[in-house]
Amino acid sequence: METRKRRNIGIIAHVDAGKTTTTERILYYTGEQHRLGEVHDGAATMDFDPQEQARGITINSAATTVFWRDHQINLIDTPGHIDFNIEVNRSLRVLDGAVVVFDGVAGVEPQTETNWRLADKYRVPRIAFVNKLDRVGADFFRVVEMIEQRLDVVPLVLQLPIGAEGDFRGLVDLVAMQALVWTTADAEPYESLPIPADMLEMALRYRQLLVELAVEQDDALLSRYLDGHLPSLEELQRCIRKGTLSGTFVPVVLGSAFKNKGVESLLDAMVAYLPAPEEIEQDIGTDVDKPFAALAFKVVHDDHGILTFVRVYRGQLEAGSTVLNANTGKRERVSRLYEMHADRKQERQSVRAGDIAAFSGLKATATGETLTDPDHPLVLERIVAPEPVIDVAIEPKTREDQQNLFKGLHTLVQEDPSLRLRQDHDSGQTILSGMGELQLEVTLEKLRSRYRVEVSSSKPQVAYRETFVKMVEVRHVYKKQTGGPGQFAEVLLRFEALPRGAGVQFENRISGGAIPREFIPSVESGIRNAAKNGVLAGYPTVDFKATLLDGSYHDRDSSTLAFEQAATAAFREAVAKAGPALLEPVMAVEVVTPTDHVGDCIGDINRRRGLVRGQELRGSRAVIDAYVPLEEMFGYIGSLRALSSGRASFTMQFDHYEVVPGNMTAEWVA
Repeated sequence: METRKRRNIGIIAHVDAGKTTTTERILYYTGEQHRLGEVHDGAATMDFDPQEQARGITINSAATTVFWRDHQINLIDTPGHIDFNIEVNRSLRVLDGAVVVFDGVAGVEPQTETNWRLADKYRVPRIAFVNKLDRVGADFFRVVEMIEQRLDVVPLVLQLPIGAEGDFRGLVDLVAMQALVWTTADAEPYESLPIPADMLEMALRYRQLLVELAVEQDDALLSRYLDGHLPSLEELQRCIRKGTLSGTFVPVVLGSAFKNKGVESLLDAMVAYLPAPEEIEQDIGTDVDKPFAALAFKVVHDDHGILTFVRVYRGQLEAGSTVLNANTGKRERVSRLYEMHADRKQERQSVRAGDIAAFSGLKATATGETLTDPDHPLVLERIVAPEPVIDVAIEPKTREDQQNLFKGLHTLVQEDPSLRLRQDHDSGQTILSGMGELQLEVTLEKLRSRYRVEVSSSKPQVAYRETFVKMVEVRHVYKKQTGGPGQFAEVLLRFEALPRGAGVQFENRISGGAIPREFIPSVESGIRNAAKNGVLAGYPTVDFKATLLDGSYHDRDSSTLAFEQAATAAFREAVAKAGPALLEPVMAVEVVTPTDHVGDCIGDINRRRGLVRGQELRGSRAVIDAYVPLEEMFGYIGSLRALSSGRASFTMQFDHYEVVPGNMTAEWVA
């Protein structure tokens, strides 16, 4: 199929906004499946993992291909839970467009906002789909207002709802100026009818706003419009498409996926307004005739080996070809190519620019690495995984499980780059780190079900960090004499604090050959290795810069090991001098509660060292936004239910690291 008739689109949303149900309806209406899969029955096609079916949530992103109006749509359904945000991150990195699903009652929720910012980062054009308009408390216009205010975008309303809540039965298409009405909740086609008389005035008003925003994308069309000429349907759609692709505005459509309303018009909007691969700006271009280049964005292990999900950006590739991993310099053979339909594979003989496919046969390619023609290497922007905020210590219950445990952990960490694995420096324990309790729980269950490993685990612990408080300079001389050649290295290093999230940076300012160039990487390596286990409490040290200012060496006794040891010792001495600080993860928490429990909820947040940022009404309920240290959030759901007679709920996601108060640091480190 022509590239211009192809769409690579992700479905993203906050958990429980109806994202997977929307995807299931897309599969049904495009003819990809012939029955309606329901999430609550554990029968959703895209949630094929046993844990997804048991929990009723999406854990893994799943890809499929459908066809609509003579267009091919490569679709990725992503998780909505913050613990699995890496799936959204790596999907958006390789997609050309996205449909953001909003709950018609809740509106813009925390994870929606996080996903929206990720889409901003990758410059992904979007359509907003306001879902669940059949629910009690649903308010389309309030959600549109929230989109404008919270996401700081211009919403372009393309449709208006006909009826509300239980009486929601259709929509007014403001582009074609007609009503689409569904007479039953079954998946029957809509009827095209005249706009209801009682909605005509509102429809004309919103249509005028739509046209005015759209024609600004075309100077000639705008000039004609100001002279009184209305744009044709084709001209209007062309302008909407241009504004969507440039990010000038975000088209807003609506429906109720569960009640089978609005899905066909959503598909029409995806085809009409989201980009083809060739319309997305890429530094390397999207030419099929140029040398092959692709990005591996996901790795999974199935019963037949490793499957590597790939987005092809340039050129084409045949099954059996050899590719170069441009990040590692290793060559690998692609034995088979597949088009994925959730957990079903359809073999293909070739792929080309714009395709999303799965490769088998790759043994040493990780998430975010670039695959290219061996004679034309280049490196694409990598996918950066977030830093974990919660740890759990694990060990096998029997000695026989030891080997399977490490094999399983290696595989799971390869599949999910937001997981981290390390050995505790003092206790020797295996520490698994992740984004939240649910992610770690799911990972341990995978060890049991996929690898038959029974593990013992500690209670989840906060993943603290350490950092520098002030700038210090340290000179350290490493000197060791044995029977033969000795070891000598001298370094002068400056350490200084950096802003939160800056990580570890190293700068070399050696001049005049005080230290030979071949020893400089060893200095950096010594610092980075030492930073993995901080001096204060053994947590990784972050957010600092180390600058190598001066040093000396010995022609015979200096070595890479000596400079690494000197740098390690200098780091530890510097931390002690600088007065290290303990950092703790702080979560952005949103509490939704009946208004008569607001005071109790705020009081409880304050007792947890939280900071209330604001509150607002959302229908009949109050929404409290706060920052709360993760340490204080363990067991929070039980307390919240007790405070609100079980009527309140909350969501949280990592926001930033903050220095732990001095008195608490002394208590925890003691």
